[in-house]
Amino acid sequence: MSEVQTAGGPPVRPGAGGPPDERIKQTSALHKAFVRPELGAMCGTILVLVFFLMVASDTGMFSAEGVMNWGTVAAQFMIIAVGACLLMIAGEFDLSVGSMIGFSGIVIAVLAVEMQLPMWLCIVLAFALALSLGALNGWLVVRTRLPSFIVTLAFLYILRGLTIFLSITMTRRTIIGGVNNSAEGDWLAPLFGGNILGDLFVWLADLGLIETFTRGRRMGEPVIDGIPMIMVWAVVLVFVGHWVLTRTRYGNWIFAAGGDAQAARYVGVPVDRVKISMFMVTAFCATVFATCQVMEFGSAAADRGVLKEFEAIICVVIGGALLTGGYGSVIGAALGALIFGIVQQGLFFTGVESSLFRVFLGVILLMAVILNTYVRRMITGER
Repeated sequence: MSEVQTAGGPPVRPGAGGPPDERIKQTSALHKAFVRPELGAMCGTILVLVFFLMVASDTGMFSAEGVMNWGTVAAQFMIIAVGACLLMIAGEFDLSVGSMIGFSGIVIAVLAVEMQLPMWLCIVLAFALALSLGALNGWLVVRTRLPSFIVTLAFLYILRGLTIFLSITMTRRTIIGGVNNSAEGDWLAPLFGGNILGDLFVWLADLGLIETFTRGRRMGEPVIDGIPMIMVWAVVLVFVGHWVLTRTRYGNWIFAAGGDAQAARYVGVPVDRVKISMFMVTAFCATVFATCQVMEFGSAAADRGVLKEFEAIICVVIGGALLTGGYGSVIGAALGALIFGIVQQGLFFTGVESSLFRVFLGVILLMAVILNTYVRRMITGER
């Protein structure tokens, strides 16, 4: 280590009684914790849980069935939030997520019910089409250099119009049922519409740890017959997204592409390829959501997914991601989705008018943007 000459004294090594090296910026542990992207979402999750424990503890919200209800809603938000988070960290937006949900669902239903194709093939074709459209979205953004807000806003309308047109042309209606009949006996459909760990819940019910039905055909059986696959998909996507973002070179490329794309190109990061792939990931997550919905309800509707793109972005912003890109966390986005699920179902359990959920979204978005702006200034030193 090089020595530093002090005024009026012998040379000393940096940090060995001499002046601190001015090239090394000292930051406190508190400062490091405060600029973590997940911090706001962690605090928000705790506050929301405490609040509803106080006002809704006797409503069944925190019973096994109640937890499963708001956990399922949170899982829906998580799935689309993962894709939106990775894309926003890469510096782009996708406003066509909601339309992609409706479009993918209608494609599956039309192929399965009207064209009588095997369900596994319908699902594979829907994913292939969605990934192609995601790649087209990304390609247009990187080739034209237009803001992704404009390109994906156009696709929001294009996909929604195509969804309604396809549904009306093929079936003369906007809701297509009968999907469950087509999925019966299929090998791929249970990965999106089934339950797992059913025997575990029967065992827990036998031990008296969870509730059972007290009357009717299912008397004595647990009120929860398994964990829905949509929750499994949410956990898997969050885990994989977090791992890719924090443990792989590709994750570094995502941060670099959103932080300073030109500087990233100078050091060899394939920025265009990264951005296109993130649009494809967003389309993939939207199709997972759509497929799970189709399998759960046994039908597809042309109006499904409305406003989901904004809810996904709000989850990501609550999770600490900066709107300017280059900073964020998949775990934070997942916690933002959990907050949404708890609040949405909490309002139902407490008997509050459900329209106030939209008020909550607006307020929490404004607060998150203000907080994230302050965090950005702390990180960059802006005033």
